[in-house]
Amino acid sequence: MSLSRFKTAACRVATLVVTLGLASQALAADPAKIGFVYIGPTGDHGWTYAHDQGRKEVEAKFGDKVKTTFVENVPETADAERVFRDLAQQGYKMIFATSFGYMNQQLKVAKAFPKTAFMHATGYKTAPNLGVYDVRTYEGAYMLGVVAGKMSKSGKLGVVASIPIPEVIRNINAFTIGARSVNPKATTRAIWVNSWFDPGKEREAALTLIAQGADVLMQNTDSPAVVQAAQEKGVLAFGWDSDMSKFGGKAHLAASVLHWGVIYNKVVGEVLEGGWKPGDIWWGVKEGAVNIESFGPAVPADVKKLAEERRDAIKAGKLHPFTGPLKAQDGKEILAAGVSMGDPDLRKINYYVEGVEGAIPK
Repeated sequence: MSLSRFKTAACRVATLVVTLGLASQALAADPAKIGFVYIGPTGDHGWTYAHDQGRKEVEAKFGDKVKTTFVENVPETADAERVFRDLAQQGYKMIFATSFGYMNQQLKVAKAFPKTAFMHATGYKTAPNLGVYDVRTYEGAYMLGVVAGKMSKSGKLGVVASIPIPEVIRNINAFTIGARSVNPKATTRAIWVNSWFDPGKEREAALTLIAQGADVLMQNTDSPAVVQAAQEKGVLAFGWDSDMSKFGGKAHLAASVLHWGVIYNKVVGEVLEGGWKPGDIWWGVKEGAVNIESFGPAVPADVKKLAEERRDAIKAGKLHPFTGPLKAQDGKEILAAGVSMGDPDLRKINYYVEGVEGAIPK
């Protein structure tokens, strides 16, 4: 081979090496695709809105290392399986399912895509590539209950409830426990709408509770309809999952705000570093995932201070909302004095505590 031909061949090899190197760098720089599947619209100002705020925190923290997308208004049916499968086929590295009713569908898809990481909110079924996560919403409900017990004139409280699963029953109980810790005669009545997001039904339930004498309302549903109804009727209410004060400033006492971003940033960071393992995350006030915020002008300074003191006690591990003496609705002892309920029992609550009126739908 002549010297000129040798130099030409050497240049081609060098060019090829550089080209392959640049391609490799481009591949390495490709953002990790992270998907979120939502039960409601991002504009519900409740549950889905809070999750989407968490998604945005992921984008803010990781920048061009990630590319997020979401699919909203996905029913808890076979259609959810189609959505999970579609995202997995598109090469999404991590897929978050944000509602309890997605559990079995996501489990099925996770088994079909073992190289994709999945996380399911509020569920309990896991797999080698499927973990679960949740926030301790009952801690927020307890803190709202403390405010409600102080602010109610009638001692009659109301809850617009979604679907009778342990998560929601636990929140109703915690709200009642908080209220009765400052007003032992306070009672709670719940009306179930059998939906997470149905503003019409939520409003109707709120108006019914008000007609029955409730002067402070909490909700475990996703729209601001309860706060709006309370404002119209001159009673008080709370934001749930996010600040809802703009929908009823006079009625809005405070909000139990969920900060999903602290969980999403942790999990996505582990995925990017290659260290993610499916587990069980259940974070609350201590980790910054739940907080009582946005106190309204109707709340006296001493009531706000009390609620914040209870929050700080929960954060420090000095207060557990479900601590005895505690009785069930029928008077049966659940917890002896000084005994706190463990997570396994908290997760399967299917009864009302003393102070809650009515029956849980079957």
